[in-house]
Amino acid sequence: MDYYIVIGLSLIIILSHFFNVISDRTNIPSVVLLLGMGILMKAILDFFGYGDKLDFIYRFEVLPVIGTMGLILIVLEAALDLKLTRDRWPVIWRSFVIALLSLAFTTTAVALILQYFLFLDTFQAFLYAMPLSIMSSAIVIPSVTNLLPERKEFMIYESTFSDILGIMAFYFFLGNSDGGSAAEVTWGVTSSIILTIILSVVISGVLVWLFHKMTSHVKLFLVIAILMFLYAIGKLFHFSSLVLILVFGLMLNNPELFFRGRLAGYIRTENLKPLLRDFHIITLESAFVLRTFFFIIFGLTVSLTGLLSIKVLLVSVAVILVTYLLRYVMLKLFKNDSIDPLLYITPRGLITVLLFFSIPGEFLNEDFDAGILLFTIMATSLIMTSALIRRGRELSIPDPIPNEDAELEMYEKELDDSLKLDNPE
Repeated sequence: MDYYIVIGLSLIIILSHFFNVISDRTNIPSVVLLLGMGILMKAILDFFGYGDKLDFIYRFEVLPVIGTMGLILIVLEAALDLKLTRDRWPVIWRSFVIALLSLAFTTTAVALILQYFLFLDTFQAFLYAMPLSIMSSAIVIPSVTNLLPERKEFMIYESTFSDILGIMAFYFFLGNSDGGSAAEVTWGVTSSIILTIILSVVISGVLVWLFHKMTSHVKLFLVIAILMFLYAIGKLFHFSSLVLILVFGLMLNNPELFFRGRLAGYIRTENLKPLLRDFHIITLESAFVLRTFFFIIFGLTVSLTGLLSIKVLLVSVAVILVTYLLRYVMLKLFKNDSIDPLLYITPRGLITVLLFFSIPGEFLNEDFDAGILLFTIMATSLIMTSALIRRGRELSIPDPIPNEDAELEMYEKELDDSLKLDNPE
């Protein structure tokens, strides 16, 4: 039996790799193919009478654990792709503003829809609306590889900001479920954000310095383990630990920006290049594996019967319509160039599922069908897929390069450029 498990897990990884190849050639997101494969596997297991064997997924909370680990690596992977320079500031602030306003307005609109159709109270409506309003960086980042560099960078920033802001808002909202005055809630949220940012900068600085000083050959997974440990500790104290992951990745990839003056003597940027490349590779590979199993397992847990409900279809369509309407408004206000295909790149995915499973039992409402999640995730992913296929590749070079190699080549070029600036001959 053990050999069959090994064979099955190996085949999943192999198929996931081929899904990446298909995605690179067709612009169909690999995560959509993974989700479809999970649904197909569940149907096959049910047909042969083995569907009850999937109970371990719920019993051991496999999906939230894999999802959390995958989220950490996905955000870290995104941060390692981003260079913070003066010329990129317009992209950074635009993506942040669009992510923030889109999250706020979409959450409000979706909450009103849930109140109207499902008769949820205000608190429950907003609690369910937040996961449905967050763009999935787990889907966006691997899907925008073939866009022009400027658009790819914008989407990486926006999806990462959407993840972070959405998670922060969800847990801040959940943490104030007991009520309190508006002033108390505002002060609690503001102080928590400030404290989280300060701690993230300090801890990340120490970690980068330690990483820089390590001489052991076994240190890459050690750093990842430390980050996951700190993330979990931070969540226990209700901090937005994802900020720590983002700051660490940005600091590691932009040491010249964070280590200035007296601090510059503690870091030798030329020594970071081989470490960064190795760390980037291990992060890419680990995120690939965790993303693969997360969407496969999620596909194994979904039920397609909920999609047959008229109420599920009405609510889902209403949520999707307001999502794209508000995104159109935001992009028109803050983007000076063409908004196609950016308008259609707003998929829901990993964060939506994770936060939905994080809703405490006392706030669950039986009127909310999980089919709304599935329909929204599948529809937004398929809309994005059709837009990317219709638009075609926006490669700035004539010869396609496999996704991970392209990322690493661009990453190494940026490192070389930054090192030349720091150490002119």
